[in-house]
Amino acid sequence: MNKHIWIINQYTGGPKYGMNYRSYYLAKEFKKNGAEVTIFAGSYSHLFSSLPKVDGFFTNEKVDEIDFIWVKTPVYKNSKSIGRMWNMLVFMLMLFFLKVKSMKKPDVIIISSLSLFPIINAYFWAKKFDAKLIFEIRDLWPQTLIELGNMSERHPLVLFLGFFEKFGYKHADRVVSLLSNSKKYMQDKGMHDSKFQYIPNGIDLNEVLNIEKLDERFKSKLPQDKFIVGYVGTIGIANALSYLIESAKELRSNTKIHFVIVGKGGEKEKLVNIVAKEKLCNVTFIEAIPKTQVQSMLSHFSICYIGWHKKNIYKYGISANKLFDYMYSAKPILHSIDIPVDIVNIAKCGFSVKAENSKEISKAILEMLKINNDERMEMGMNGKQYVLDYHTYENLAKQYKELF
Repeated sequence: MNKHIWIINQYTGGPKYGMNYRSYYLAKEFKKNGAEVTIFAGSYSHLFSSLPKVDGFFTNEKVDEIDFIWVKTPVYKNSKSIGRMWNMLVFMLMLFFLKVKSMKKPDVIIISSLSLFPIINAYFWAKKFDAKLIFEIRDLWPQTLIELGNMSERHPLVLFLGFFEKFGYKHADRVVSLLSNSKKYMQDKGMHDSKFQYIPNGIDLNEVLNIEKLDERFKSKLPQDKFIVGYVGTIGIANALSYLIESAKELRSNTKIHFVIVGKGGEKEKLVNIVAKEKLCNVTFIEAIPKTQVQSMLSHFSICYIGWHKKNIYKYGISANKLFDYMYSAKPILHSIDIPVDIVNIAKCGFSVKAENSKEISKAILEMLKINNDERMEMGMNGKQYVLDYHTYENLAKQYKELF
């Protein structure tokens, strides 16, 4: 694949810096296939575990042989602050000042949300260099603000973001969605149906095959000889962890079961306070761990939990990274969600229950505790095989290659 690919994804990280990983993993696979890749990313993200060192407005860095251009962006307080929106706007505005004439001409430009704003930069660069423009949608913005943020469809911010969303659907050569059922939604926003391509998230095999041992400071916090219901990932509003905490409250008298929540995020303090107020001794919080130790942490769980809110937006699909990490770990999964197409059911790798229903969650936990180890192992192995068959980044990059 003799191509030069530009990836514009403000929140791209990687093992060195932390979330978000998708663009980094795809870039690695593109390079294996002979492509040159340049990633344009912002210097600050609330999800980074460490920040890149920037010198001036634009800083070049080789990260695992991938060319990064770090665009200096302002710090913000949290993911829901006005400062984050300013951070996104600055990223887009700064790109207009990047001297792209001195750079090697791209053959393909991929703009990956969130943020939507750089679709403008990508569009003009694609015209300038006669490059193919691919608009990648990881989440549906601004629809997420309407449904999870309870914003009006006429809110100025919703209308503002909607302009960039529709611009991308109209002007991109192809639209890649991580959401399997989102085609109709995008068509209603002006996308021609021939542009749509579903390419989900997945796992990087090299990373999961080279895992690190769990650091003793994390391992020491895990309960011993317990049936552990575990969660690893961002602790945010979308993750609906309050229902897992409510389930812990309902099951507090069962001394065999313990809940472990690993990660950081805007909702963590609230959940910690609830656990303290209720004096729940069956819940342990552990700080965010390195990506390279996630599989080691999952190996200590009995089952892995992932949950969502009861929102219409999820009918378009979900593609959480943690779900594929869970599946690769060969642990059975408890999935709390209301969607027509559920990968946990398809892969036969666990139980799915209704969203926002702690009693259903508790019932499923007790049922998974009751079944024998062989049945749980079979569920876990079903998930691992499914992710190896359909969700490795090697496989996903091949699907992308067809679009080039």
